Amino acid sequence: MRWSSQELQTERPGALPGLARLNNLVRSVQTPEFAGITFHEILAKSALNHVPGQSALPFGYTINPYRGCSHACTYCFARTSHQYLDLDAGKDFDSEIIVKVNVAEVLRKELAKPTWGRHPVALGTNTDPYQRAEGRYRLMPGIIAALADSKTPISILTKGTLLRRDLDLLVEASEHVPVDLAMSIAIYDDDLQQSVEPGTPTTKARLATVTAVRERGLDCGVFLMPILPFLTDTRAHLDEALRQAKAAGATSVLYSGLNLKPAVKDWYLQWLAREHPELIGRYQELYARGQYAPKEYRTWLAARIKPLIRAHGLERGIVDPSTGGLRSSALPSSPERMPAPASRMRAPLRAPRPGSAPLPAPTNAPGPGTETPRSLIAAELPPELSPTLF
Repeated sequence: MRWSSQELQTERPGALPGLARLNNLVRSVQTPEFAGITFHEILAKSALNHVPGQSALPFGYTINPYRGCSHACTYCFARTSHQYLDLDAGKDFDSEIIVKVNVAEVLRKELAKPTWGRHPVALGTNTDPYQRAEGRYRLMPGIIAALADSKTPISILTKGTLLRRDLDLLVEASEHVPVDLAMSIAIYDDDLQQSVEPGTPTTKARLATVTAVRERGLDCGVFLMPILPFLTDTRAHLDEALRQAKAAGATSVLYSGLNLKPAVKDWYLQWLAREHPELIGRYQELYARGQYAPKEYRTWLAARIKPLIRAHGLERGIVDPSTGGLRSSALPSSPERMPAPASRMRAPLRAPRPGSAPLPAPTNAPGPGTETPRSLIAAELPPELSPTLF
């Protein structure tokens, strides 16, 4: 996205004090296509985030090409990340979007380091990589290509139907590395969904995206997260949600209750007071002791939903506790079953230099006299240049 005519002064008196301190802020952009939203383009210093955790390997890695999210989900746990830039966790999170315009180039350099262990990398576990702006910034193809080229397993969780744009690339990537995909679809009441998640695609559109993924031969889980107490935790709602997920072709369903960190709690309860004031007292009681619903509620919810998940045949998925996303199929099921060492993996795909031989054809390529399919991965690989797009 290059909206030069829409550029703002990067330092506005009295606004965005955290961003004014950034030495990697390129510019701030507004456009009529995204009314009420400002995009702050930065040059990222790093792409990979190391997340200690409790998975089969004692770490996880994530990539966040954006900070903030125009999906504007009132319950989003990632809202607190905006406070690190002195932005608020409410309206600013929805409308002041940080864009790491060089993230794919930086990622490629990080993945090329001899110390990189080709650990699974998760996207979408903080802010959504397929939020609306991705349609213009187009950061994900370069990220996917860089990961696949380096033989790094990929996991993506999204509410964005724009995932369908990259299905050809993801199918090719799956021929080289494990690719794990999941759609976040928590609410199956249209009015409620548009109220609590006003910037997201509809539930119907997301279910159609699950079907599109499955039609391309890839697995696709559904994250039924979060389940909203007294709103989406009825047996009827949960059973209908699982029925629709199964009909769309989902290969698994993972669930969790609502998690309300302090700043998120304030924003969510403002929405609740406007839309469902009769529930304010019940929520204040339920979350009086912290950000999680009490153990009694979580036990009750598990007893209600787990038999339904079994009944619909949607039990296969596992959450990675280190990233919060879908647990990569590249991870071993036990410490004794570790991934193959890097030396046993195929060499990375590299875009040919001028005058060099073309990339080798895949093993299932057409025979002599027919055109070799173009590698989408090679076409999307970020240039090995200094990290700037300007």
